[in-house]
Amino acid sequence: MNTSKIALGGGCHWCTEAVFQSLRGVLAVDQGFVSPKEDNDAFSEAVVVTYDQSLISIKDLIAVHLHTHQSTSEHSFRNKYRSAVYVYSEEDFNRATQILRDLESDFEQGLITKVHYFNQFKPSEEQFHNYYYSNPQKPFCETYISPKLKTILTKFGKLANQEKINESREAI
Repeated sequence: MNTSKIALGGGCHWCTEAVFQSLRGVLAVDQGFVSPKEDNDAFSEAVVVTYDQSLISIKDLIAVHLHTHQSTSEHSFRNKYRSAVYVYSEEDFNRATQILRDLESDFEQGLITKVHYFNQFKPSEEQFHNYYYSNPQKPFCETYISPKLKTILTKFGKLANQEKINESREAI
């Protein structure tokens, strides 16, 4: 197994956690708050994704990320929900920057998502871990997370862990 890590932020970490838990090749998703190296006190909601590079690529992870949060929209909660890709190496920084350039043509408006070097992670409270898959019937999950999973199934079907997503639907 060829494992790697990337951290991604853009929306509520409950939502972001569920998105990446729903992909084949993702081994672990830790939700919480991440700060970038250039501003180590500026934490925002994010997830750290551990993945098997032989099953899913960094490009696929970033593409899913861009299409499952408001990656082109500045809004009043951007400090709490920074649209970001956090990387651990210079190689991944350069790769992620190029991937953002390559994927920008998928969107009508320009991407606001930035690449940062990962600095620090603080986990969220335990009660919020695995939020969607523990509570798929909750109104928040149905309103905000289920549509993101539908995007994965329709736009990124080959990457979806369809068995896991279907289990959550059956629980409803």
